[in-house]
Order: sequence, then C-alpha cells, then structure tokens
Amino acid sequence: MTISLNPITKDEKQILLNLYSLYLHDLSEFTDNLEVSSNGSFEFDSFNLIWEREGLSPYLLRKDATIVGFLLLLERPFLTKDYDYSISDIFILKKYRRKGITISLLKTLFDQKKGKYYVLELVSNEPAVLFWKNVYRKLNIVFDEKKQTVDDEECLIQTFQI
Repeated sequence: MTISLNPITKDEKQILLNLYSLYLHDLSEFTDNLEVSSNGSFEFDSFNLIWEREGLSPYLLRKDATIVGFLLLLERPFLTKDYDYSISDIFILKKYRRKGITISLLKTLFDQKKGKYYVLELVSNEPAVLFWKNVYRKLNIVFDEKKQTVDDEECLIQTFQI
C-alpha cells in the first residue's frame, strides 16, 4: 500500500471542487455558517483563490492510485511571518478514515516541510479535535493550544514546530 500527497494541478480543479463540497457537507454538522447552495452542493466562496494566489497549496491524498481525500496547506507569502504553514483543511472520505492513512500522509508532509505550523478547529467539531490530539500523540508533537473566536465561531488554535 502506497500513501501519497500529490499537488493538485489546475487541470484537476474539478476533483478538488467535488471533494470540497463533501468536506463542507461534513463540516456543516458543526456550524450554522454553512448552507447548501441552490444547485444542491456546498460551495467554497474563495475556491478560485487557490489557483490565483501564491501560498495556497492543494494536495490530493491517495492510497495506491485511489483518491482518498485532499489537504489544503497555507504557506508563505499567504501567512504572516509568525508561521511557515497552516493545515487549513484536511478531508478523508469516510470509508478510509480510522485506518492510519492520514497519520502516514501527515508524517510525509512533516518530513517534507519543516517549520512552524498552526491548525484551527471548531470547538464544536469534536471529531476533528480528537483527530488532531491523536495526530500529536502518535507523531510525538508537542503543541500549544488556545481558544479564540474566529468569524463568530469558537475555535481551538494549536501551534507546533516540526
């Protein structure tokens, strides 16, 4: 079994758009700020910025040749000088969750991109909070955490150095 992070090209834009709608659907369980659009999908308002701004790096996550999800990494110059990276969004299709795939993918990412990271989760998104605590434990990552309101949502912000 090969686990890989593959940068998404502009030609694969539709794949990411499809996966993003699924991700936002899952996230809508934890916030009132997401609604389905009139065409029946969840839409990311700033989606086109991924292709227009430097520092927004999308990756397809694969197990062998099969797409299992995506990761959106924020990098400089998009971020302030305080951080090198932020894992903005990470999504794994339900049938591939809890199989260690994401831990392997994140280990690969952290091996390739060393620096200071931050991760933000909705406090109400208990599965995401538990997921990240599990990642830190399994990868022996020491992190700092604080609560902060972001866009009228109570969030946890975790920072760590790789």
